[in-house]
Amino acid sequence: MIAIPIHETILLPDVTFFFKKETFEEWEVETLSAGDEIVFAFLKDEPDYGDSPAAEPEKPEDLMELIYPVGVRARLEAIDNEGNLKIRTRNRVDILSLTETEEGIVEAEVVERPEVQDLDEEEQNSRFERIRKDYLNFVKMYQWGLWARGFILQWKNIYELVCTMAPYFSITWDEKVAILAEDRVSERYRLIEQAAYEFIEMAKVHNEAEDRQQKENESIYRENALKKQIEILQSELDEMHPENISDVRQFQKKIEESGMNDIARKEAEKVLNRMKQEGQNGHEYGMLYDYLDFVTTLCWKKPEMSEIDLNHAEEVLNADHYGLKKVKERILQQLAVMALRKQQSGSILLFVGAPGTGKTSIGQSIAKALGREYVRISLGGIRDEAEIRGHRRTYIGAMPGRIMEGVKRSGVSNPVIVLDEVDKLAKDYGGDPASALLEVLDPEQNFSFTDHYMNVPYDLSNVLFVCTANQIDTIPEPLLNRMELIEFPGYTELEKESIAKKHLIPRAYEAMGIRKSQLRISDPAIRKVIAEYTMESGVRGLKKRVEGICRHAAVRLVKGEKKLSVTPANLKEYVDGRGLHRDKVEKKAVAGIVTGLAWTAAGGEILYIETKKVSGSGQVIITGQLGDVMKESVSIALSLVKERFPKETAELSKYDLHIHVPEGAVPKDGPSAGITITTALSSLFTGKKVAPTIAMTGEVSLRGGVMPIGGLPEKLMAAVRAGVKTVLIPKENVEDLEDVAEEVKKSLEIKAVSSVAEVLKYTSISD
Repeated sequence: MIAIPIHETILLPDVTFFFKKETFEEWEVETLSAGDEIVFAFLKDEPDYGDSPAAEPEKPEDLMELIYPVGVRARLEAIDNEGNLKIRTRNRVDILSLTETEEGIVEAEVVERPEVQDLDEEEQNSRFERIRKDYLNFVKMYQWGLWARGFILQWKNIYELVCTMAPYFSITWDEKVAILAEDRVSERYRLIEQAAYEFIEMAKVHNEAEDRQQKENESIYRENALKKQIEILQSELDEMHPENISDVRQFQKKIEESGMNDIARKEAEKVLNRMKQEGQNGHEYGMLYDYLDFVTTLCWKKPEMSEIDLNHAEEVLNADHYGLKKVKERILQQLAVMALRKQQSGSILLFVGAPGTGKTSIGQSIAKALGREYVRISLGGIRDEAEIRGHRRTYIGAMPGRIMEGVKRSGVSNPVIVLDEVDKLAKDYGGDPASALLEVLDPEQNFSFTDHYMNVPYDLSNVLFVCTANQIDTIPEPLLNRMELIEFPGYTELEKESIAKKHLIPRAYEAMGIRKSQLRISDPAIRKVIAEYTMESGVRGLKKRVEGICRHAAVRLVKGEKKLSVTPANLKEYVDGRGLHRDKVEKKAVAGIVTGLAWTAAGGEILYIETKKVSGSGQVIITGQLGDVMKESVSIALSLVKERFPKETAELSKYDLHIHVPEGAVPKDGPSAGITITTALSSLFTGKKVAPTIAMTGEVSLRGGVMPIGGLPEKLMAAVRAGVKTVLIPKENVEDLEDVAEEVKKSLEIKAVSSVAEVLKYTSISD
């Protein structure tokens, strides 16, 4: 008897089926004819034909492994002209074996499977009618119920119900075959009823869920449609009466047009919803309004990198600032890198120098050269971290930090921001603002800088940061490492004269409303102001003096004078106050007194080291408000002198040694007075005098070496102003002479020394 394997289609006895010819393989259709007996064998797994439909499945040696042992005997009733088959199932069978012929036909050896008739015909019909009635009631609820009703009425018995509905039942293939394999009729009916009613209940639940989902979707669609209509109407009203646009509507529009990132947009929309709920009379309305006003005013859009014209940038820098050759070269290098990479890049520049040397104003020139907005933020005296990172919005009076406030003030996302006085940041219980700056200035972090007030990331990588400081000693090392130090040397008198004529005087004329024809300041008068009325490395004091001259001139012009001329002879009439006292080298040499050079925040100065022996008990007296570093230098110098001049210092215990640095009201410290103190003590003990026109700078080691120092350009300029002729500098500072103006180097005889012995030999203290 021919066996036809099937899968996922359950067949029960006494049911008529119509199969399309495509259901069977070609050899099965060609082999069968009307009246043939066949056996349907139920495959355990769906046959796998591989990638190609024509591929033959791998078959085990025993075909019985592929099927369940129970099958259904059927009779082929008819085959129509198109090859479709009408089959009527008869009874269940046990399949004993399967064999495959040479032609590829599978034949089965079967025996009839007995049934246990423990359910009479009347009960069977009753159960069937009850299930069919329940199915008819079930399909009434649906649009397709009329079609389904006609289909259900065609069922003649419960087996036709199962065979029709089996594909839709939620039971497994094993459970479907178990219905066929059940010998007891009552148990088979129970399994059928269970599967049939499970289908009805699951269908009801599914349909109820779909109905609820559809209602929810309809509600959402309706709500969205209403909102859209409201927005359209509101937009028309806003156009007709722009003065009546509500705060909420304004912020909605700003948020849409702002170009915020997703995180910022979600936060802004969240705050806007809270603002809607609060209403204008809510106690948090003002705080929410201020927040939205801030974040929507910020520029979130990343601008395209504009072309950088280096020639134009160089012209701007030269026009705005005189001198500063190396500084300008470094700035142009940074701009060149940005021009090549087409993006913000390079180090954070730290300009270090005395007040009035142009550190802040050159940042403004950089912004002008790039065509960007300029923002200056003063950090001097800040001691609260929240000044940088902002305050949490939970605090009363919360505000954004100065960085984000500066970005907002600029109106763009790529301004040039000058952080002024980074060396004057303080630290207390409110946090460490210098540490907060680490994230701001680090290119690896500032692309997602989060201000506490905003609570959303903002990209600062497009901002060009420039920092300024008078000294680096107070800047924390981690912060200093993130910046590239560029030193601003002090101006020479010749440079100050040029700056006064090209910049300071024209600006003062404009500020005071004076024309060139009304007031003339002669070059000798300018030089006298520089020499006698200013003492700084920068030009801030000179600017004040020039403005003072112009103010005095303005009074005279208003009183009726027509033309004024300022000369050295009448300069006192125009300058406020007396000239400044400047240290000049002594004319007479005195044993124990040596001229030194020091660096201060205002530039370089000469520094006298005075020593004297008086009767006493061997004490060392130090006066002049010396710091710890200079006190240590005194100890080292004294040890070196005792070693080099043992005879002269043998009776030191009978004397008190007094070391003094004049201007005792001014604190002094720094590692550059070592050789000056050593030379002064050597001069004192040997009685040999050192010419006052010889100045020196450098620290000493206990081995007698001369150590390098900083601030050499400022110190040499101070030496020139004081009338020094010869300067001794550490040998390791020779390279720093490149930063010294040529006119300064021409005015001095500069000697490089590497040991205390060389210093003493040059000063004729020791042969």
